[in-house]
Amino acid sequence: MPMLDAYIPEGALSPQAEEKLLARLTDLLLEHEGADPTNETVRSIAWVFVHRVDVYVAGAPADAPRYRFVASVPEGQFNPERRQAIVEAVTEAVLDAEEGSRPRDPNRVWVFPTEVPEGTWGGAGRIVGLADIAGLVLGAEKGREYAERTLGERRREVAPVA
Repeated sequence: MPMLDAYIPEGALSPQAEEKLLARLTDLLLEHEGADPTNETVRSIAWVFVHRVDVYVAGAPADAPRYRFVASVPEGQFNPERRQAIVEAVTEAVLDAEEGSRPRDPNRVWVFPTEVPEGTWGGAGRIVGLADIAGLVLGAEKGREYAERTLGERRREVAPVA
């Protein structure tokens, strides 16, 4: 159940380029979360929220569009390699979407890959855990097994060494 908050200045991209970019970002988010972007069930729970923003740099309107993306996934879905890969892929996709209309400057694209701690993702009026989300795609039993394994591995990674 990845979510993406895409902060894109009004008019930064052509409508066609933006539509293509949002579809590509959905695929990238799913791929780097470890899900199959061709699975329609998976796609149905991948949401992108587009925010229109005015961006100022050093107190003045920016001289070129600045983009900000906050990718949120359940705890355990990102590791350092996936985080790095999603940052690179989103940056490239955004710069590609500009279609050469501006100098290709990755410093204008910021990406924040975040994990939502287990027990703090709310949807449909309740707390939704990784097992619930994975269960939608894998089935209840396999979803529970996946969540236990994934969260167990994550917690072992971050446990303090005695």
